[in-house]
Amino acid sequence: MIRISTIFIAICMVLVAASLGFVLYSVAGISGSESAIVALTALTCLILYNAVSMRLRDRSDVGGQIADLSRGTADLARQVAEFGRRLAAVEGRVASANSTGADRMQGMAGEISELGGLVRQLAASVAHHEDLLAAAPAMQPVTPPRDDVLQRVAPAPTVVVAPQPTPAAPPEVSRSQTQLIGAIKQAVDENRLDIYLQPMVTLPQRKVRYYEAVTRLRDERDQVLAAEDFIEAAEAGGLIGRIDHMVMLRCVQVLRRLMIRSKDVGVFCNVSAATLSSPAHFTQCLDFLEANRALAPSFVLEFKQATFRNLGPAESENLAALAQRGYRFSIDHVSDLRLEPRELADRGVRFIKVPAALLLDAKQIASTDIHPSDLSDLLGRYGIDLIAERIEGERSVVDLLDYDVRFGQGFLFAPPRPLRPEGASATAEAPQTNPQDLNGASTSAPVSSPAAPPRATGSAALARRALGPN
Repeated sequence: MIRISTIFIAICMVLVAASLGFVLYSVAGISGSESAIVALTALTCLILYNAVSMRLRDRSDVGGQIADLSRGTADLARQVAEFGRRLAAVEGRVASANSTGADRMQGMAGEISELGGLVRQLAASVAHHEDLLAAAPAMQPVTPPRDDVLQRVAPAPTVVVAPQPTPAAPPEVSRSQTQLIGAIKQAVDENRLDIYLQPMVTLPQRKVRYYEAVTRLRDERDQVLAAEDFIEAAEAGGLIGRIDHMVMLRCVQVLRRLMIRSKDVGVFCNVSAATLSSPAHFTQCLDFLEANRALAPSFVLEFKQATFRNLGPAESENLAALAQRGYRFSIDHVSDLRLEPRELADRGVRFIKVPAALLLDAKQIASTDIHPSDLSDLLGRYGIDLIAERIEGERSVVDLLDYDVRFGQGFLFAPPRPLRPEGASATAEAPQTNPQDLNGASTSAPVSSPAAPPRATGSAALARRALGPN
């Protein structure tokens, strides 16, 4: 539809042309035909001018609309790209959740199958004991050969640690600090440093997952010195750095041999605060750990809780250097449960070892901000595993399972045992740990030394129970 403004402009142009022709005819005295030609020419010029001006105005309007359309298209493209990015992020989260759920289901299925195997073993053991109890009345009349039976019965298995340092402690008490430092230096120079390994097991399956390296020194009389007997003297004499370096070397050798059998095994190596703060000794240890960087995921460096609480600028920098090379840390000698999981996780701590008695102590509820039963879940949110150590009874294991503790360590499972001469096995033979399989399940039977006689069963065991302990 023609707009009113267009009609008005057309009328105005006709009037202007007609007025021009009339003026020429009446004033200038030009003939009527010539005046009409001039009027038509003026009208034509006005029409052309109006057409050209309207075309230019329409072109500018169309250009503005095209520019607006371009900007709208660009905004739409950005919104589509943002929507695509969000959709990709949601798909990634869904895929990750599905993968995590599948892994958890597989792990749960494996644990259920392992629990089923344990239940079957327990049922078989109960049936065996019932058979023995049923046969007990028939054995009671046989009293005369009781002494002979006792001679054939081996001693009851007890927790025996053959090279335990306690018998060697009294002779060393009388030594002065200077004599003790001299004995330690001589032992280090003559390479009389022994490594004992104590396993850490998963709960409740009791599979060996890690080993802790425990250091022992032998003096010139081959008397064994435990770590608590010589650590302070070694630090006072400036020997602890050499000891830590030697222990790291032995632990790496043990770890390499253990990983030949199983990749799912790790070794905990204790490091003193003096080594962490000594530039010379730490540089030596750092160079060695850098050379064995490939073992970092399975080699855990262990520090005391007091060491982490008293870190200075130099110690923090050295700790960060170890963390940058992929090494993980563990904290032991925990005296209280006032922990900061976020700060510890940022420093590279992945394990915290807490004594079972401290976890089960009711007094800790009032002195900490979190209940001990929730500690494992809290640490797990930051990628830290809780290890209950110094477990010595089955009752403690049952209580710790209620606390969702995943790892355990203590004499209940196995005491620290010396390495075999060839170093291929982590510990000496023990009834509860299969030396042929580092990940094999261990039972809760008492630990015996390698030289302990076999456990008596059947009639001999019943005779021993009838007689009572010697």
